[in-house]
This record gives sequence, C-alpha cells and structure tokens, in this order.
Amino acid sequence: MAKRDWGNHRKKSSSKKLDWALFVLVGALTLFGVLMVYNASVVEADRVFNDKYYYLKNQALWAGIGLLLMLVFSRINFNLIKKMAAPLFVINLILLVLVLIPGVGTQIKGARRWLNFGFFILQPSELIKLTMVCYLASWLEKKRRIWQFLSLIGFISLLVLLEPDLGTLAVIVVNAFLIYFLSGASVLKLIPMVVLVFLGGLLAILSSSYRRDRLLTFLNPTRDPLGSSYHITQVLIALSSGGIFGLGLGQSRQKYAYLPEVTTDSIFAIIAEELGFIGAGVVILIFLAILLKGFLIVKKADPGFAQLLSGGIIGWIGIQTLINLAAMVALVPLTGLPLPFISYGGSSLIVTLVGVVILLNISKDT
Repeated sequence: MAKRDWGNHRKKSSSKKLDWALFVLVGALTLFGVLMVYNASVVEADRVFNDKYYYLKNQALWAGIGLLLMLVFSRINFNLIKKMAAPLFVINLILLVLVLIPGVGTQIKGARRWLNFGFFILQPSELIKLTMVCYLASWLEKKRRIWQFLSLIGFISLLVLLEPDLGTLAVIVVNAFLIYFLSGASVLKLIPMVVLVFLGGLLAILSSSYRRDRLLTFLNPTRDPLGSSYHITQVLIALSSGGIFGLGLGQSRQKYAYLPEVTTDSIFAIIAEELGFIGAGVVILIFLAILLKGFLIVKKADPGFAQLLSGGIIGWIGIQTLINLAAMVALVPLTGLPLPFISYGGSSLIVTLVGVVILLNISKDT
C-alpha cells in the first residue's frame, strides 16, 4: 500500500511541469519588443542621448531581468502570494501617496507618476495593477458588501486619478469589477455600479481641458490635425503606410520625429508600418494565444484564491492590450497605456512578466 501511494505521489509531482507554451509565447513577444523598441527609438535616442542604443540597452536589461525572474519564481508556490498580498498592497498604496508629494514624486510632461531612487525609477501605478489583483483575490474569497468593495476601489482610483493617469485607472477599475464578478457577485448588482463608474469617468474627463480635448479628438479625429488631433493623425498615417507587407524592418518613416511616444503607447503603429498588416496580425494572434492560455488556466484553477488571482492577472493583461490596440485604430481615445511585453518601460515590463510567473505557478498546481 505504501509503495502504491509513493508511486502515485511521484506521478503527481512529475506532472507539475512548467507551461512551456505560455513561457515561449511571452518570451518571444518580449524579445520582439526589445527589437521594436530599438527600431522605433534609434532616431530619438541619437538626438536626445547621442546614443542610438540607449533605449535598446535599457529595454534589453529589463527584459533579461524579467525573464530571469520568470524562471526563478516559477518554482515558488503561488500560495505564498496570499500571505504577502496585504502587506505588498499597503506598501504600494504608500508609494502612490508618495508620488503625489512635490519634491518626492518625479513630474514629467505634467504628470507625477514616478519615484526616482537614483539607480532605478519606479512607477507605482504599474505595480498597483498586480498588487491590487493579488489583494482582491485574497480579500474577495470571503463575501464582501458592495460598499466595502466600492470604497476600496474608489480610494485606489482617487490616488491614480490625481497623478493623473486615466489609462491605468481604466484598467484598474474594469479589472476590479471583473474580479468582483468572478467572486460570485450578481450581474444585476454590477449594472448600477458600471453606470456609476461610467458617469464618474465622464466627469473626470470633462473636468480637465487636456482630457476633454482627447475626448473631442476621439469623436472627430480631424478636428485639429496640427494640435490635439496630431497624435492620432500620425498613428493612422503609420498604419496606412504599412499596407499588407509593410515598409520593411527598420524602415519606418514616422519614427523620424513625426509620431509622438513611438517607444511606448504608439509602438504598435511602428510595428504595423514596418511589418504591415500581416506582421501586425501575427502579433495580435500571439496576444490572443497568450490570453487563451490564460483563460484555460482560470477555467482549470481551484475555485477561490487561485481562480480569482489567475482571472485578475489575465484580465489585466487582456484589458490593457485591448485598450492600447483600440486606441491605435481610433476606437477609444488615446490613453497613454503601454502595450504589454512590447512597449518601452521597466516597471511595466517587469511587473507584467511577474504576473505571468504567477499564472505559470497556478498552471503547475492545477
């Protein structure tokens, strides 16, 4: 009997293998992102830093750290996250408050979103996407009243809105509602909350001239082609220039100081311009494959913490990808959200890869 139990234990242990398909898909997209960051940034890097490899070196370093963390932390039991969720979430909230303090938070282009530690710059609003998911997955294992949930999300939203970072706010709020729904909330209860959030978002947009201009530009992309409509106009020019097969890798014309934010939220436009409809389509298919793998992990995960956590992570990645791509084809206003795994930025890339590590761990334990 003991031998039989030992044999079953060995069989069960050997079945806990890394989901290499998900790892390879994410790794390929990340390395492709390093290449595209270099392609998109070479002109700006040479002009601003006198080093055309500046962005490449940074992104390659962050990608290497992130992929290494994926391999290392894939061996750590994801249940450890449950114990760490609350303290990490509280620390992240403190960082969000520190960002808003003049002289502590770093302000760039009118937004105060970064903390400069000298040897690295941290964006707490990127980190909250993950720590909030971990905390909500643990917190919502027990039934919570609707006012408790709304109070928590409202406080997070206020801190992010004050930076301001409306794109990140949209991802956080939509994903929080998704996790709340997965926890067993009634759809009828969610409808009035969705209406309330929509009205609150509309009020936030109309209360700021900058955000109001973005909304008007979305409604009429040609209203001010040299002003508020300039960004989306250049994005659409890049998309149309690529055609079916693209101009060729490294041959983008829009990166020559025409298209703003070429390395961050607009990088997909450069991909479409250089690689065309086919290349952009392949990138979208890889994203869809990653999301499908994530949904399968959610479906097979144990009900409770594991299912809420995996659902929150794949929901966050999917929502952010959808908003970024939709903005590139003028289906939603431009938000400044990075494209997961591809856009330039250490905080976004490393945090997203850590999220995938957690998915891999949940998959192994399923």
